[in-house]
Amino acid sequence: MLKGRRLLVRLSALAAALALFCGIGMTAMASSTKNYLDTLNGGVAQIIDPSVSDTTEIMNITLQAQQEAMKKMEEESTLVMANVQNTLNVRSEPDEESDKLGKLYKDCGGTILERRDGWTKLQSGDLIGWASDEYLLFGQEAESLASQVGQLLATTETEALRLRKEPSTEEGFYTMITRGEEMEVIEVRDDGWVYVDYDSTSGYVSEEYVDIHFLIDSGETMEAIKERERAEAEAKAKLVTNYGAATVGADDTMLLAALIQCEAGSEPYEGQLAVGAVVMNRVRSGAYPDNIYGVIYASGQFTPAMSGKVDALYVSGKVKDSCIQAAQEAIAGNTNVGSATHFRRNNGTREGIVIGKQIFW
Repeated sequence: MLKGRRLLVRLSALAAALALFCGIGMTAMASSTKNYLDTLNGGVAQIIDPSVSDTTEIMNITLQAQQEAMKKMEEESTLVMANVQNTLNVRSEPDEESDKLGKLYKDCGGTILERRDGWTKLQSGDLIGWASDEYLLFGQEAESLASQVGQLLATTETEALRLRKEPSTEEGFYTMITRGEEMEVIEVRDDGWVYVDYDSTSGYVSEEYVDIHFLIDSGETMEAIKERERAEAEAKAKLVTNYGAATVGADDTMLLAALIQCEAGSEPYEGQLAVGAVVMNRVRSGAYPDNIYGVIYASGQFTPAMSGKVDALYVSGKVKDSCIQAAQEAIAGNTNVGSATHFRRNNGTREGIVIGKQIFW
């Protein structure tokens, strides 16, 4: 699935702590007032302040303690997210005049290393430097954005892993997944099985043999940007826009078709066209490379491109006619998802245009 410039980020204890803390608070507030006050008067109230007897004052103290605890947990979160439409410069020092070390893009995230005078030193992938707090999100806002744009993935840690039809070793399997392959996690079950999507096939893998991790976009260093741009220049001629349609060669069409097949080969034609439209929307956006090759291969945008599946399919020439047609339509400027630049498997957690098993936004 689409990942953009991905940063490997472990889910922090903050999210779980907030959820647990808020859940306890909401449960208590949902109980009857009498029982809640009895509980407070019987124990918690005396712990907070034995001299306090007024229940209203007790309630205020309890809520204040909860708010302070949530604020403290938010301040302790190390997650930071870029809050920009295009790019954010990351510099060598907390100063607008210092050297530019790299860029954060829309939906990129990182880890807080230090904060000083309205600036934050962060690490995002290989990029380490300072960015202005004016263009960053912290705490709960950062967690919320990350949950919307990030992905939960599972990577195979054994030489051959069976993608089972049901969560049991006694059931049949669809295919074998080799070491290092990534799958999108749909559900982590309590019985030791993980429900995943692999090459548009949903099945079960044993949690024992996978590494589960959360990914969000990461930034690029200036060196990485220059290297990517050099590779793009060598591999592809720059595209030109003509009334909404991009003029490309046959190689670009087949490359896009190969990606479409990897991402939506089992989806209806509308889903295949939508994936192609997302790529072309990115080509025309100032926030991404301005050509098909650059969009597909820039800093780990697409899992199939990172794993080599797109290359293998492209070389084999076994691209479906429907995917080629979808690529041609998308390049011609046709879109059934408007200006969407993202997509993922539809798990009901965000709003967007749903086509088949995927959602576009």
